[in-house]
Amino acid sequence: MAKEQLEVPNALDVAKTQLYHFTAIVVAGMGFFTDAYDLFCISLVTKLLGRIYYHRDGATKPGTLPPNVSAAVNGVAFCGTLAGQLFFGWLGDKLGRKKVYGMTLMLMVLCSIASGLSFGHTPKGVMTTLCFFRFWLGFGIGGDYPLSATIMSEYANKKTRGAFIAAVFAMQGFGILCGGMVAIIISALFKAGYPAPAYQVNASASTVPEADLAWRLIVMFGALPAGVTYYWRMKMPETARYTALVAKNAKQAACDMSRVLQVELEAEQEKVEKLAQEKGNDFGLFTVQFLRRHGLHLLGTTSTWFLLDIAFYSQNLFQKDIFSAIGWIPPPETMNAMEEVYKIARAQTLIALCSTVPGYWFTVVFIDKIGRFAIQLMGFFFMTAFMFALAIPYNHWTHKDNRIGFVIMYSLTFFFANFGPNATTFVVPAEIFPARLRSTCHGISAAAGKAGAMVGAFGFLYAAQSNDPKKTDAGYPPGIGVRKSLIVLGFINFFGMLFTLLVPESKGKSLEEMSKENEGEDENGTAQV
Repeated sequence: MAKEQLEVPNALDVAKTQLYHFTAIVVAGMGFFTDAYDLFCISLVTKLLGRIYYHRDGATKPGTLPPNVSAAVNGVAFCGTLAGQLFFGWLGDKLGRKKVYGMTLMLMVLCSIASGLSFGHTPKGVMTTLCFFRFWLGFGIGGDYPLSATIMSEYANKKTRGAFIAAVFAMQGFGILCGGMVAIIISALFKAGYPAPAYQVNASASTVPEADLAWRLIVMFGALPAGVTYYWRMKMPETARYTALVAKNAKQAACDMSRVLQVELEAEQEKVEKLAQEKGNDFGLFTVQFLRRHGLHLLGTTSTWFLLDIAFYSQNLFQKDIFSAIGWIPPPETMNAMEEVYKIARAQTLIALCSTVPGYWFTVVFIDKIGRFAIQLMGFFFMTAFMFALAIPYNHWTHKDNRIGFVIMYSLTFFFANFGPNATTFVVPAEIFPARLRSTCHGISAAAGKAGAMVGAFGFLYAAQSNDPKKTDAGYPPGIGVRKSLIVLGFINFFGMLFTLLVPESKGKSLEEMSKENEGEDENGTAQV
């Protein structure tokens, strides 16, 4: 039979949108701003690291990071993020969202600074120190995923919940954009006194004296936005759904939400205790009941996030390689170090400004109108279509007369990733699981995504490095590995479409309705409404 409904969740579901909701979006969103900045800024400086630490005297070309070092520098943060998502997701359900929220942010601040201060007497020592701190930076970033999503979902009303959660995630786009802008500003300042022609004669002089300072400043800047929002994050009360449904403290939940919503709510301690004693809603993660109710849902959220992140992070981390392959960025030996950073950052900023950021906010606008399922299916479909449209006639697009067309098509894959599964895979796991397992299940889903990101960071790094030597004299050196990678990513996105069929639609439904926390079970374990 249907269970009695608590007043606090009902009040949250029908609450009018007010200033506190937007405050929560900004406070939680700044964590994602920092997440994106920290994860993607490294791709802007990897070529610079190669010039600084792996250039050999007398060499005719600037130094580059060895493949294993490049893979480690780009991918180690994802390893930390995966571990952090699992650990802090579980801890958020055990200790509460608020208690854990501050830990993740402080870890991000400290490790951003420490990454920029990486030290060592040898190139290997510096890279090892950098990888160590970026692992723990990723660990803090990982905790932000399940906590921010869960907090926003539990504060929001059911009418605009999707838009609010998506808005938190959309701050990731501004983080990517900011990373490019910071790199542009710093590289422009440092390259002003070093004109490019002076470096075309001797590649050994292609690294300006300030280059070592430049990459450190770019990396450390990520500590600033996270540190600024720490105070406001600590002032946020625990979510009423956690306090009432998990901690079983109805009085505190009513008190917190009365202050937030500016309405009087009754403390229903007896009803909370009664609901806690009823059979059928006390199952754990590793139980038959969870498998029966949410097993396919968890498979759907983990598989789609895994497949999406292989494509999304491959594209973001190795944009510079693709731009070089099509000739949009000149050969490195024709530029000094700061000029190369400037042109890479400018290209990535243009992509972020024209496609990445708009894609996020299209999702914010439409997610509560057309639903999560439709947006995710549409996004995977168009990502598949554009990947194949780039890969099949690859030689056509990489010709110097067609490069602008390639960039436009490539930008559209980012647009539909963000107006599609990159946003919805974050939103849905925060809505469809029970309150006592919500953060844990979101962490598991997000960790599956980061496993996909690691496949992209480590696997596609090697694939994209294979070039066709017959094409190197044609004026445009297209990477055979890039073409094959685009084909593989097209198939990955196609499978993302198929697994989307396992994901339920949560538009317009309360969290308790989606998680079935308002249902009991009969003696045979069948849910009753």
